[in-house]
Amino acid sequence: MAISDASGFPIAVHVDSATPHEITLVAKTLAKRFTKAAPRRIVGDRAYDSDPLDTTLKEQGIEMISPHKSNRRKARTQDGRPLRRYRKRWKAERLYAWLQNFRKIVTRYEYYASNFLSFVLLGCMMILLRNYF
Repeated sequence: MAISDASGFPIAVHVDSATPHEITLVAKTLAKRFTKAAPRRIVGDRAYDSDPLDTTLKEQGIEMISPHKSNRRKARTQDGRPLRRYRKRWKAERLYAWLQNFRKIVTRYEYYASNFLSFVLLGCMMILLRNYF
């Protein structure tokens, strides 16, 4: 899982097995961020529509912006105003498109997660170097 800023540059990267839901990985990924300051907002897709995740992030001072699931049983927690930022989610998705340029990251050939994480971090460094220099 990766978190990027509004321009698509990586802020945090975390590698885990394929079985846990993305909601459980948000806290682990934020703990491994590259920057000292936490992001003010996180924009996610419908999978991130979770009340426990919203409360956890609000305690940290982070606003979670995600559209509601169609089968949501509880009352909606967001009106349409924050979802305007969801329209610009494609800028954050650019990170995944840039990471697709690296063959070692597209297909995981590595057995150990630590080795794969090293290649993902190397790809993130290449993206940052390419855009800043």
